[in-house]
Amino acid sequence: MKMALVMLLAAAIVGAGAAPARADASEKKKSVAAKKKVPGVAAQAKPGMVRAKSPQRPASLDDAHHLALQSSAVLVQDQTTGTILFEKNAGSVLPIASITKLMTAMVALDVAPDLNETLTIGEDDVDIIKGTRSRLKVGTRLAREEMLRLALMSSENRAASALSRHYPGGREAFVAAMNRKAQALGLADTRFHDATGLTAANVSSPRDLAKMVDAAHQYPLIREFSTAIDGEFSIAGRQQQFRNTNTLVRNPSWEIGLSKTGYINEAGKCLVMQAWLNNKPTIIVLLDSWGRMTRIGDANRIKRWVESASLARPGPG
Repeated sequence: MKMALVMLLAAAIVGAGAAPARADASEKKKSVAAKKKVPGVAAQAKPGMVRAKSPQRPASLDDAHHLALQSSAVLVQDQTTGTILFEKNAGSVLPIASITKLMTAMVALDVAPDLNETLTIGEDDVDIIKGTRSRLKVGTRLAREEMLRLALMSSENRAASALSRHYPGGREAFVAAMNRKAQALGLADTRFHDATGLTAANVSSPRDLAKMVDAAHQYPLIREFSTAIDGEFSIAGRQQQFRNTNTLVRNPSWEIGLSKTGYINEAGKCLVMQAWLNNKPTIIVLLDSWGRMTRIGDANRIKRWVESASLARPGPG
């Protein structure tokens, strides 16, 4: 009997001691598991271990893979610093259509002409390359300033042609001056054969056009005329209204400092702008976009991308 009691007491003592041991082991397992699950608790890296990057990062200007643009060649640049924010085939040399008229305006203004002088649309200003029509009939008389406004705002080919014809030395001298200015600006990919852009021989690259936009932006009249929403002009004795070919100048969410559209079959839809994005002057170049509104859609996608990247950027500290 005594022996049985002794054996029962021994078993009880052993059981009491073993329970805490099992509990300790269980708590250790839970603790390790908890550390693995708690966000922000990083295991210490062993010497030489390369820590994997997190797959989820805040949106940034480096994350442009999702920026699906329809234009074949694109460049987005910080105008102040020259930093390229986005590029796609930025070195491609392509026809630029009426983007040409930015150079036309600069060359026309460089000789400090009389802006009030009356210019006349002549037979030589009629488009025989593409056969495009114009409300500026042969014989239309307008001040040089009005011709310049129509060329930049409404991309009037006859107005641009008249500006080149009334240049000192005529049209040939004008085109030569366009190419000299391109060289002076360092536009290695750029060539001009006329003042309108109706010829596909007028070519450039997005990188060159960013420089050209920056240069054109230095001219107050080019900034003013290229971003005017609309205007009335006296044509053949009656008032006619002309509108800007870039619908974005009428969009209150955009702050545009310079604008020019372009289109011929060989060039596709083109658009260059200087605009303020996140309170920073930004140059946008879009070339060879197919579809009636794709260049406008691309510009809006770029705007949303830049703005969302700025909002996602972590603040100081």
